[in-house]
Amino acid sequence: MSGLLYDHAWVLAGGFLTPLNLQNLARFEVGQPAVWSFVAEAGDGRTVEIELAADMLEGWNTTVFTFKRTPGKQGDDLLPRLEARLTVRVDIEDRNFHTETHRQGGADAHFTQHCAELNEQNGFAFTPAPDRQLRVFSSQGVFHPQPEWSQDISHPLEQSRGQIGQGDAFSPGWFDLPLPTGQAVSLVLSADVPPPALDFIEEAGASRGVEQKLALSQATLAEDDSFGRRLALAARAFVARRGAGRTIIAGYPWFLDWGRDSFISARGLLAAGLISDVAELLLTFGRFEEHGMMPNTIHGEDASNRDTSDASLWYGILCEETAARAGENLYDAPVNQSGRTVAQVLRNIALGYARGTPNGVRMDAASGLIFSPRHFTWMDTNYPACTPREGFPVEIQVLWIRLLRQLDHLGIASAGERWAVLAERAQESLHKFFWLQQEGYIADLLSAQPGQPASQAVVDKAMRCNYLLAVAFGFFTGDQARRAVAQALQYLFVPGAIRTLAPLPVCPPLPIYGRDNQLLNNPLEPYCGHYEGDEDTRRKPAYHNGTAWTWPLPMACEALARAWDLAPSALSAAKAYLGSMDHLLMNGCLGQIPEILDGDAPHQQRGCDAQAWGVTEALRVWTWLHSLDRTEPPS
Repeated sequence: MSGLLYDHAWVLAGGFLTPLNLQNLARFEVGQPAVWSFVAEAGDGRTVEIELAADMLEGWNTTVFTFKRTPGKQGDDLLPRLEARLTVRVDIEDRNFHTETHRQGGADAHFTQHCAELNEQNGFAFTPAPDRQLRVFSSQGVFHPQPEWSQDISHPLEQSRGQIGQGDAFSPGWFDLPLPTGQAVSLVLSADVPPPALDFIEEAGASRGVEQKLALSQATLAEDDSFGRRLALAARAFVARRGAGRTIIAGYPWFLDWGRDSFISARGLLAAGLISDVAELLLTFGRFEEHGMMPNTIHGEDASNRDTSDASLWYGILCEETAARAGENLYDAPVNQSGRTVAQVLRNIALGYARGTPNGVRMDAASGLIFSPRHFTWMDTNYPACTPREGFPVEIQVLWIRLLRQLDHLGIASAGERWAVLAERAQESLHKFFWLQQEGYIADLLSAQPGQPASQAVVDKAMRCNYLLAVAFGFFTGDQARRAVAQALQYLFVPGAIRTLAPLPVCPPLPIYGRDNQLLNNPLEPYCGHYEGDEDTRRKPAYHNGTAWTWPLPMACEALARAWDLAPSALSAAKAYLGSMDHLLMNGCLGQIPEILDGDAPHQQRGCDAQAWGVTEALRVWTWLHSLDRTEPPS
């Protein structure tokens, strides 16, 4: 639907035709469903009130718009016996999210040839391909075929990304919908083949409230905890089916299931009470492990992209935290038909890292630390190379030590040195090589070439948010932890997110070269506070070099609380910083947390509109903080 701002819905009442738009929008309620309440003119000082609810069916690619004429609250509403009708147009496009539709001869032919009126329902079908079909139909009324184009629709967000800032959309016709007082009429947009039946849609809508109450009860949040309850509902939007199992969509509108993102996101789903869903996720991904490596991304059954040094390690963290809730029999669960277990997957990961994986991840035997190839961490911006982080990234070491400790706890056999011995060596190296005494924080990286030991690496002193994981996991404590968090509070924290790079000089320099070897930044001061413009020359250099991300902020708040040993003042401060994400839920993609913000004020929302790990990490740490301090949460 191209949007009510473009007047695609009108009410005819008392002889007056009034568009449903911002001018007569009386109320709006964020939620599932979202509800708009309009008060439209009906002549002679009379009005008619229309309620529009928009919802998506659980487990279906179907959106339902429900229009209802409600008894007026204005005192001058149109008499119930007088007729009111709706005229609604639906615009359609056939493109991906990086392109635009433009009216021309080919587009006209494409839409008219593939649109047809439905025989047994009031509506139309758009069927350009077997795997790309849309059916739009109403529960009552009549559909009138009458093609029309909406042209020059403004797309300001796309324009801010350096893309085309306007496009066109095609409408096959219009719906004439009756609106008796107190009754509802539904307009269904479905990409499912076949689409759900109207009876099923009505039942699903009626059960929505029950499902939400169950979701909130599973998250065990206080009734007056509005922030936490909104997060708990938002988190469920990312859980999806993958075959017979479960997976997590990394973000909407353009991400699928990424290994790293899924495992980090699932930590918060445990806080939402979705323990069985997370266990299914572990089994789903466990079958994809090869030579110690988990997929970076999955496209259908194609899991060949394994260029990630952290996904496998986050899998280990998630196993540990899920077993703490579901029981350690999780480790004995088979991940495939051959009977390979979760415990065996974890052992293969550790052995693969220790011996070296086919794509270059390996352990430096002398230090016990893990070498990561270029662009293998979550800061993986490439083409141009913006954050290669080749060498020994700090968060990889933290995750690796946690995996070793877990294997030792479970008594899983190693193939050489005991896991505990390796863990102790790696932890000693973490303190020896990464702590920056003069600067008062933890290095982001030991920069090294393949085969170069950690002892010969160059210490990268760029202040990045990654080191806060070492504090959150308790590897740095006391004065070191407090100094490191204090530096982050001064240079990295922003309302609702945390910068990926401090606005300070870096050492060593970080030059970023574009096409034709053109230098795109200041290598000594690579911080960039705005994520906008051309992708390769402006957005990519900023993406992990100053852009503020939402997902690491909760982890940073966890580090803050732990650095001061969970003191009441530290817990209050952590909740205040984490609570700064609340305004994000009420702006942009309402009810969700965006991927990123500008590092510079006013910290404009950017990137993916709804990001799984931003939501779920906020929920995880928020519930943890309140489990430690039972003071009343802010409304």
